[in-house]
Amino acid sequence: MATINFPYLGQPIQPNHNFSNYIPLGGNRYSEYVNGENPYTITKSITHQSDEVARSRLVHVENAMKHAWNGYKTHAFGHDELLPQSKHYQNNWDGMGVTLIDSLDTLWMMDLKNEFWECRDWVKEHLSHDIDKFVSTFETTIRSLGGLLSAYDMSGDEIFLERADDLGSRLLKAFDSPSGIPYGQVNLKSGEASNLPWIGGEVAILAEFGSLQIEFRYLAQATGKTEYAEKAERVFELMKEIELSHGLYPVFVANTKERPFFATNIISFGSFADSIYEYMLKIWLQGGKVENMYREMWDRSVQGMHDHLLLKSTPSGLRYIAGLKPNTAQDKKENTLAYDRSMDHLACFMGGALALGAYTDPKGFDSFRAQRDLQTAKALAYTCYQMYARSKSGLSSDNIKFDRKHENDFRITSDRPYYILRPETVETLYILHHLTKDPIYREWGWEIFQSIECFCRTDAAYGSLADVNLPGDGPEDRMESFFLAETLKYFYLLFNPDNELDLLNKHVFNTEAHPIRTFPDLEKQQNDRRQCTNTQSNC
Repeated sequence: MATINFPYLGQPIQPNHNFSNYIPLGGNRYSEYVNGENPYTITKSITHQSDEVARSRLVHVENAMKHAWNGYKTHAFGHDELLPQSKHYQNNWDGMGVTLIDSLDTLWMMDLKNEFWECRDWVKEHLSHDIDKFVSTFETTIRSLGGLLSAYDMSGDEIFLERADDLGSRLLKAFDSPSGIPYGQVNLKSGEASNLPWIGGEVAILAEFGSLQIEFRYLAQATGKTEYAEKAERVFELMKEIELSHGLYPVFVANTKERPFFATNIISFGSFADSIYEYMLKIWLQGGKVENMYREMWDRSVQGMHDHLLLKSTPSGLRYIAGLKPNTAQDKKENTLAYDRSMDHLACFMGGALALGAYTDPKGFDSFRAQRDLQTAKALAYTCYQMYARSKSGLSSDNIKFDRKHENDFRITSDRPYYILRPETVETLYILHHLTKDPIYREWGWEIFQSIECFCRTDAAYGSLADVNLPGDGPEDRMESFFLAETLKYFYLLFNPDNELDLLNKHVFNTEAHPIRTFPDLEKQQNDRRQCTNTQSNC
């Protein structure tokens, strides 16, 4: 039992604090957290002090959002992305105002209501999905459909639901494959759909077709059009029919025949796979924890991860989730697999997901399984924090390689040394703090935020880094919409002691950080709105 009080509380930050001279503090600190243990006592006094420090930091997170939004509004309003160095824009998502749609709920949550309603007017007057181009089924669902649904959920404004219904009806054509596993791209005007040509045109990507269900199920509940949910849920029914005994899913599925089948034996919790595991748990939470098939799939996958993929680095013993790939060694045995000892930054979502699963475990929070999963969640969070802390910028590369001969546990892979303002680690820090109240997650998050302010800020907004060990090169001319939709939102929630989101019962985030209500709470909200309408009261 921990008896030493938490020793790492930071100091309040002044409103005029200058981040430009920030020097990252380096890695290999806080090693007592490496195994996911809880080394310190968190008293009410410490929690109160942490909240006060967090409020002083929150001001700077809000300022960051205002800075990024003002740059977008000035130079790119209504376009897909702001170019933060050249102060121009690009329509790389087919001109559907992706940054605007992706930012709606962040604006609402930060009480930037004037900006929110200005965006609402743009949605009403200018947003059109009648586009004669192929778009990504996955990206358009999580960013645009998810953003519209969350804006509707928060504001109750019907224009968001109308536009979401229009977009959803167009995206639904992607599900019309022979197998029912949706195609990776769809023409929003003609309804023509196909798999992505760059992976051969015959297979679908696990993470993409497995991360549409929260959005389409909510759309079905809000509109009463059950087809949205039926087609999306059928995907998981099909995956359950072909799942492997260890509960882990290869990343490519052939979907052009009547029965789908796995088209590779590569297994990962990073790119191509990550969010299907996230959605197994979150669909169950969304439905009020009664649709047991999804929870059982999640529990089997987590068990498979622990049994087959969870490894420790040398020499520090960092926990990480490896992948499996075909064995290419000269002495390989036929059909054997080898570890892929790398980890994508994308896989850092898993710390938060495991914590959510532990706190809602049907076996009880005190069960061995829940406590194991929570400890793994904390250990992964520490590893992901080290991915940031051990670079010269204090920011994480997109991928690292664990090398048993490397004195620093891991190295940055040469083809992915960049930081593109990704949210997954901050997401995990927020969820773990929300559930455990351990201030360490705020301290780690604050280090990351300071590095972003120091090395990624431009005159107009924020940009990515080409190499996290060359921060002096300055930010690039690219700001993904998810920086406003996810990264800044999770920072806001991490440092806001007064946020009212209930992750265990009332709210669920899609994989683009768009929060929507669970079905029991949505039904209550809908009933309340009907009562207001019937009584013509100003509710």
